[in-house]
Amino acid sequence: MAIKGIARLDKKTKHLVKRLQPGDIAIIDHSDLDEVAANALVEAHVKAVINNSPSMSDVYPNCGPLTIVEAGIKLLDCPGSDLFAILTEGQEIEIKNNKVMLSDIVLAVGEELTVDKIKQKMDATKDNIEEVLSSFVQNTMDYAQNEIGLICGEYKVPDVTTVFMERHALIVVRGKNYKEDLRAIKSYIDEIKPVLVGVDGGADALMEFGLRPDIIIGDMDSVSDKTLLCGAELVVHAYPDGRAPGMARLQEMGLSAITYAAPGTSEDIAMLIAYDKGAELIVAVGTHSNMIDFLEKGRKGMASTFLVRAKVGSILIDAKGVSKLYKSRLKAKHLAPLFFAALLPVAAVAVISPATRELLRLWLIQFRLLVGI
Repeated sequence: MAIKGIARLDKKTKHLVKRLQPGDIAIIDHSDLDEVAANALVEAHVKAVINNSPSMSDVYPNCGPLTIVEAGIKLLDCPGSDLFAILTEGQEIEIKNNKVMLSDIVLAVGEELTVDKIKQKMDATKDNIEEVLSSFVQNTMDYAQNEIGLICGEYKVPDVTTVFMERHALIVVRGKNYKEDLRAIKSYIDEIKPVLVGVDGGADALMEFGLRPDIIIGDMDSVSDKTLLCGAELVVHAYPDGRAPGMARLQEMGLSAITYAAPGTSEDIAMLIAYDKGAELIVAVGTHSNMIDFLEKGRKGMASTFLVRAKVGSILIDAKGVSKLYKSRLKAKHLAPLFFAALLPVAAVAVISPATRELLRLWLIQFRLLVGI
């Protein structure tokens, strides 16, 4: 079946998803398509995804391609094609018999990834896990030796105006299950009113839920202009040598910010800021915490995260997976016995207590006067 749609293309998927419209054909250049990017493409309701790089990993079982295909979206791999050089965004293209066509001109021929193909490839890569894990752990330990200064005071935590002292800090990263986890802890947010920390795209995630971040931390390349202008304090994650490419964008927008020069990820430094400034508890949503998360981010180790979590672990709660605990909700038939059981002691107290009996008698008299009996 032929698929027609407007082509929208960007070599950075996180930038592309902001421009996609339902029915578009997304053209990406995303090797080892990760699940977070795949979910964003699915939520954009595109007709098809054309990848200029291999969507499947030869190293580990990445779930992104399966997420796309199981959502009913055609996924066509065209590694090494010239689509980015040939096409202009907004042109109408057609996918027919795995050929990408503009009018009657064939621009590229690709391979469609089906559910069966993807699962076979994922099964094959599972055999590599032990070797990958061994290499991942070794890289983590090697990098940890170089990044130990992150938790030993070598990189000074900047002074921020946001008050963390003796408050809870909710750190949101746009990672796996971030939406489910935010929904699951919505009552906690409403009741406790923690400091809201958006890490890069996590700031947009907070805004999507009607929550204005108190502070935004990151390299500022995946936060929308609207969110940057929301009034939150801005902290640009800079390289250890002080270079801060993200600062240029803020200056063009007329926004002021401070920098935090340090190795590691932006979510790492967000935790360090909250910890250093006296947060009572840190709740992490969507953060990266396992090998697959880091492989999907293109990292071969998690040294900085390992070190930071070792330092702040006493006050850190990871909300990842909380939503799964909430999916099996109690049904009314289960709640009814609990409700009536809870009424029994209340009824007993009401019968025994003279004050309660007098109150009930007074209500009865008022009711009789009201209805005239």
